[in-house]
Amino acid sequence: MKSAAEQLAILRRGAVEIIGEDDLTERLAAGKKLRVKAGFDPTAPDLHLGHAVLLTKMRQFQQLGHQIIFLIGDFTALIGDPSGRNEARPLANAEQILDNSVSYADQVYKILDRDITEVRRNSEWMGKMTAANMVSLAQSYTVARLLERDDFAARFGRNQPISVHELLYPLVQGYDSCMLECDIELGGTDQKFNLLVGRDLQRQRGQRPQAVLTTPLLEGLDGVRKMSKSYGNYVGLAEPAEQIYGKLMSISDELMWRYFELLSLRPEQEISAIRDRVDSGGNPRDAKMELANELAERLHDKSAADQAAARFAAQFQRRELPDEIPEKTVFSDEDGLPVTAALREAGLVKSSSEARRLIGQGGVKIDGKRINDPDLRLASGSTSLAQVGKRRFCRLIVEKKDD
Repeated sequence: MKSAAEQLAILRRGAVEIIGEDDLTERLAAGKKLRVKAGFDPTAPDLHLGHAVLLTKMRQFQQLGHQIIFLIGDFTALIGDPSGRNEARPLANAEQILDNSVSYADQVYKILDRDITEVRRNSEWMGKMTAANMVSLAQSYTVARLLERDDFAARFGRNQPISVHELLYPLVQGYDSCMLECDIELGGTDQKFNLLVGRDLQRQRGQRPQAVLTTPLLEGLDGVRKMSKSYGNYVGLAEPAEQIYGKLMSISDELMWRYFELLSLRPEQEISAIRDRVDSGGNPRDAKMELANELAERLHDKSAADQAAARFAAQFQRRELPDEIPEKTVFSDEDGLPVTAALREAGLVKSSSEARRLIGQGGVKIDGKRINDPDLRLASGSTSLAQVGKRRFCRLIVEKKDD
């Protein structure tokens, strides 16, 4: 096992804050195998690279010889995390949470080592709690302390409702740390209050308070908002290697270094060398390809990553078409079909207004030619190759609608 100083140098990379660092240093210096927890509420079926920031940090702990606990918050998901919310989350569906829990357990092994990862669910202990037990837990914290958290304070100041069940969320998350006897808990910066509650509850129960390591929220592909499926700016861990590769090649040069810092497992010296090459006149695209290849390989395998790189080069660097282009038949009247409607019906855009916007931005091609007229009509009986953006292709067959 590396020295405490060597381990901390690795763990500080990409971290925003380590609370209780002196205590953590003492545990590391003693050669203790730490119990390291991070919790994920299965409120959606898929994990993305935003989640991978924490998973990558967990992987670093594994490589340093510590015990990782991937906690599936199937009980806390029923409550709904109030962090960063200006209103209560809708209550989750228990059946969907169960399905998502199974999906999460499969996806995390794309980053974590399956053989040495401890997977737990907080329903194991919370599901057995009696009403009296819950009252006892609620007694551990005052309402005044809970209202200190920024999101609750803001809602309270605006006279927006705060449900009692929301106040229980940080207590349940903190209680998880007690049950698992954690040495350190990881979470995003938006989780800081919840993580600190864990320290307080452990102290109350005679346990040594866990250290807390927070990581930043990863910006999505747009480089502005946090990565989220609802924003459409995400890269899913379960997506095909070709899609992962292509999405990563679309990020800005500036955002690329952020992804290197938070998602790459390369040593810092190696990333610095890559950056030096770019700063000395090298092409940022080559560095981006190294990042895309590393993540595609980690989430799939080397063969899939190499194929994704080859297909990207063929399609975008040499401007060749993909090997397989789906066909879609759309129906028109005698005067043909507006191109905006055709793109919508083919599934290349979500709406006609999106098609108009993309055409105005020069992002739509028909038969290899960029179009700028959103009122263009495709003739009945025609077949054309439609392209939206860099990655969406479809062979459009326009047929006359039967009377």
